[in-house]
Amino acid sequence: MNKEQKAAVIDKLAGELKDADAIFAIDYRGISVPQAAELRSQLREADTSFRVVKNRLTLRAADAAGTEPIKDVLVGPTALALVNGDAALAAKTIAKLGTEWELLSYKGGVMEGDLLDEDSFKAIARLPGRDQLNAQLAGVVASPLTGLVRGLGSMIQGLAIQLQQVAEQGLVTGEAPAPEAPAEEAPAEDAPTEEAPPEAAAEEATPAAEAPAEEAPADEEASAGEETPSDSEGGKDTSEDSEETKEDGE
Repeated sequence: MNKEQKAAVIDKLAGELKDADAIFAIDYRGISVPQAAELRSQLREADTSFRVVKNRLTLRAADAAGTEPIKDVLVGPTALALVNGDAALAAKTIAKLGTEWELLSYKGGVMEGDLLDEDSFKAIARLPGRDQLNAQLAGVVASPLTGLVRGLGSMIQGLAIQLQQVAEQGLVTGEAPAPEAPAEEAPAEDAPTEEAPPEAAAEEATPAAEAPAEEAPADEEASAGEETPSDSEGGKDTSEDSEETKEDGE
């Protein structure tokens, strides 16, 4: 690599270091080519690039980018994970594959200008990814909104029912509500009737017409009583005839 090529590598790496949200320095000794390809593929999902550059060039790039804290870990074989996206997902990927392969030892890093020791790196690796955090945040935010929407829906439904009841009572149009049909009731037995039906009038008239017939025996008795004096007179005549007969005999 000539001088111009080295200068091009330094300039490119300096720009990447300057734009990175986080930088993880990893000891990559023992990693195979297929493993390196798999690591790069999974880190790409977190918008992270995996760079292996000689420490001497990386030191010059760190000076140019203003990321001097990373220079302290540039000892021995060192690869850099330059994070431009989800730092938690990138740290989780490195920690997971490093555990499976028993490789990829964490050497140190920088995040927002501050050094990250191994404990801080492991803490970041245990965090949920950005997409998962966004989903959880959306659930937290949507939960009160869902309750609010349900509450408003119940209020609107109740208001609609009340308005319908008011409309049925005629309070909206100013018209009185239509009278309800009276329920059919069985006629009371002792309830007086205002007008007697023709059959009932005929039945009531019949006893009045038959009343004289019932009084007929009383008239006959009266007539029989009136004839009694004539009978008594007849009795007197008989007695007088008997007396005259008696005198003639004498």
